[in-house]
Amino acid sequence: MIDNQDQVKRLLCKLTEALPLSALATPALIATLRGRASSAKITLGCKVTEVMYAGDEGGIMCHLIFDEAEKEEVFLVSITQLSFDRRLPVAREIAVYQKHRIKRIRRDNAPPGTYH
Repeated sequence: MIDNQDQVKRLLCKLTEALPLSALATPALIATLRGRASSAKITLGCKVTEVMYAGDEGGIMCHLIFDEAEKEEVFLVSITQLSFDRRLPVAREIAVYQKHRIKRIRRDNAPPGTYH
């Protein structure tokens, strides 16, 4: 199991209360989205308008808006692909969740006999 279910429930409640949230997309996410021949203007800054849990496999997912005028495309990405202003009240909990999830995924995907 990757996620702590109690932690996820608490974080989802806090995130839902704080919506919409300003976020920054990682360079890897920007490159991936731009590479899909999207007509949307993909920028560093985005807004999280909805959050949901996609189970242990997907984790916390965020619905993003890059351009307020763009309503055609839907962007649903993992919260691990975003960074948030550290001054947000929920920023610490987001960072803890992201770090834990990334660490567990790397550990679970490591070849047998590899140590971290």
